[in-house]
Amino acid sequence: MGRDKAKEVSRLRGVNRREVLGLIGATAAASLVGGASEQSASAEQMAAPIQSAKGRTINVDATPQSFAMDTARSAVIVVDMQNDFGTKGGMFDRAGIDISMIQSVVPAVARVLASARHAGVKIVYLKMGFRPDLSDLGTADSPNRERHLRLGVGKTVRAPNGAESRILIRDTWNTEIIPDLTPQADDIVLYKHRFSGFYQTELDAILKKLDVTRLLITGCTTSVCVESTVRDAMFRDYRCLLLRDCMAEPMGYGLPRSNHEASLLVMQTLFAWVSDSGEFIKALDAQAAG
Repeated sequence: MGRDKAKEVSRLRGVNRREVLGLIGATAAASLVGGASEQSASAEQMAAPIQSAKGRTINVDATPQSFAMDTARSAVIVVDMQNDFGTKGGMFDRAGIDISMIQSVVPAVARVLASARHAGVKIVYLKMGFRPDLSDLGTADSPNRERHLRLGVGKTVRAPNGAESRILIRDTWNTEIIPDLTPQADDIVLYKHRFSGFYQTELDAILKKLDVTRLLITGCTTSVCVESTVRDAMFRDYRCLLLRDCMAEPMGYGLPRSNHEASLLVMQTLFAWVSDSGEFIKALDAQAAG
């Protein structure tokens, strides 16, 4: 749905799930490359009903200036908070990558999700995951394929619970959301097969259908999938608020200026706004009290 339809959508009390799925199918058929399974949303997303919210505007203290958002036209985006990146036995951990900083932001993300749900803000989870046959990993000389194969994508492993699983493959333990952040029935869950959540996914179509214009960004990793998604969001005219204590980046961790900090500086200068979980929750609480 185009921007000229925004007023029509905003008058709806809620969004009919069948309409959303119809839009997803039409968008996928028109724009995605690959087989039928790649052209449809994940099973989890299809099963998630779309929630509605009573609109109200809050102002979050942020850099470079206060960030205004109507909760009925906003969504929290949770980027790649899944076992392969943030849990022992996942891809990062098996590769010897320190995941402590990712694990450390889980409580803050959980608090943001609880407050957002209470306020009626929509929640969208993005998960990095490839088809079992790796047909969406890229061509033989694709940088995406080359970099991910180095980390063992597609390799069969034994999950901590004893079940057989595969690294970064859809619908396995490896691509499940970290247990403390498990999606709820009203949340939307989408798979992606590149760093950006907008590349060959239904994300933009769903957000437009819901008349969402403001995105609250959480997840990992800050300078890769988070930043890629925010850049693509800005190119599509979404206004993004990044919560610095709800995202993490292993690369450059511990340096005088980490990749996490450098990425946030670029974001707040050219692409988005930056704040933290406390300021967001405080803004919600102030509005509720008023």
